[in-house]
Amino acid sequence: MSAEAARAAEILSQLATPLRLRAYAELVHRGQEGATIAELAYILDVPVQTAGETLARLVGAGLATGTGNGVYRASGGELREAAQAIDRVQPIASYLADYPQLRGNFTHGRLSTMPPTMSERYTMLGELLSRFLALEGLHTEHEINHRLAEVTDDVAATRRMLVETGWLERDQAGSTYGVGRLVPEQR
Repeated sequence: MSAEAARAAEILSQLATPLRLRAYAELVHRGQEGATIAELAYILDVPVQTAGETLARLVGAGLATGTGNGVYRASGGELREAAQAIDRVQPIASYLADYPQLRGNFTHGRLSTMPPTMSERYTMLGELLSRFLALEGLHTEHEINHRLAEVTDDVAATRRMLVETGWLERDQAGSTYGVGRLVPEQR
């Protein structure tokens, strides 16, 4: 794991406890107005000491800032950077860099929407996923599904799209798959 990904994991782990998550959400909700330790203690229904410890953890993680007058505010920069770091380590990220037109079809390294069926992007998505799969020889449907599951929730539709666009070929029984057309060299 890269140092960047480890930092992202640490930041997200700070929000993994319900109390810190609620405190951070309240600070985000209050925006520039922020909240004092006493206000947060009242809203969260916890002792002032617990609210103070919670805010200290959020400040330590870079998720909040405190001022000399005791007002704390959410700091979204660290959380945004953590999300971007996680996005960068997704298995499809390095391939997606060569297909900027398809970035809108992916959310956090996962295929979230299919391009319109007859568009140029549909064929480009097939090429992108073929490069990602990097198939050689024959593979079972289970193997194809397992690999596609790394980047999409709708494995069946994605596999079907790859067959329809000719990037994958399957036998008549529909249980064995192979390369349908050669994947061009990296762009």
